[in-house]
Amino acid sequence: MQQYTPQDFKKGQPRWCPGCGDHFFLASLHKAMAEIGVPPYQTAVISGIGCSSRLPYYVNTYAMQTIHGRAAAIATGAKVVNPDLTIWQISGDGDGLAIGGNHFIHAMRRNIDINIVLLNNRIYGLTKGQYSPTSPRGFVSKSSPYGTVEDPFRPAELAFGARGTFFARSVANDGNETVEILKAAQQHKGAAVCEILQNCVIFNNGCYDPIYTKDGRKRNAIYVRHGEKLLFGENNEYGLMQDGFALKVVKVGENGITLDDILVHDAHCADTTLQQKLATMDLEEGFPIALGVIRDVAAPTYDQAVHAQIDEISAKKPYHNFMELLQTQDTWEVK
Repeated sequence: MQQYTPQDFKKGQPRWCPGCGDHFFLASLHKAMAEIGVPPYQTAVISGIGCSSRLPYYVNTYAMQTIHGRAAAIATGAKVVNPDLTIWQISGDGDGLAIGGNHFIHAMRRNIDINIVLLNNRIYGLTKGQYSPTSPRGFVSKSSPYGTVEDPFRPAELAFGARGTFFARSVANDGNETVEILKAAQQHKGAAVCEILQNCVIFNNGCYDPIYTKDGRKRNAIYVRHGEKLLFGENNEYGLMQDGFALKVVKVGENGITLDDILVHDAHCADTTLQQKLATMDLEEGFPIALGVIRDVAAPTYDQAVHAQIDEISAKKPYHNFMELLQTQDTWEVK
């Protein structure tokens, strides 16, 4: 098997603002592609419109920048007709969840085998600073000068609500973790959503400040690992316990709390209850932000089902091409 390096997947000169999270993510994607080992000629990167959607220009693979919000539709078609192709869909929170929201949820529902990367900076960057579907209530922007009066989408809720089989999250400048969730997404058979939290240094800088540094993530994030205790903190001194139908943060060693009381993460559980609670934890409610692979369950994929159906029906037909079809009807010869 041929070994690849990140350089094998690099192309062009990225044109994003200095410090943009897209730079961090692109480097992680190049590294993940190299470690995954799928050749560039068996890989396609498809995007919509937006800052993040420029990414296909910077990968040495098949690539296509489509129109606003339609990346999932194009990616679905490409996967169905090229089932052996590895497809990465790159979308922003505006491109992917506003005009592209319907395509997003149906890609989840169908469980099409594509890797969906949602670069979430909670703002429209390319169109110069309007609020997006993930901007928080009260957010002041060029299109909401007095603050938004809307509640935002939480991408995890959309994915879970649409019966998604894979959801993971990382911070753009956390390279090692980003590489790991991208590799996990590729190994998953079905629609794999990776939410990447990133700052827009021009229009929404600082939106993820509490977790945008290593020290911040030690205090304010929890790395979830399948089969491991849900511990966090600078010394793993805090953990998550079940409290009725909810979760609560506890300190190990206080009030009789031991490691045995701490929940174990099960990313493969078909029941989404605990996974969704982890995915929607919020700092403002006193919980850490969950990073890592939160859900990863097996289910039939759309593309495999389509081809299996075609094979099944074709086997029952007396014809397999146009000429054979003609022969199934009355025929005559004109001399």
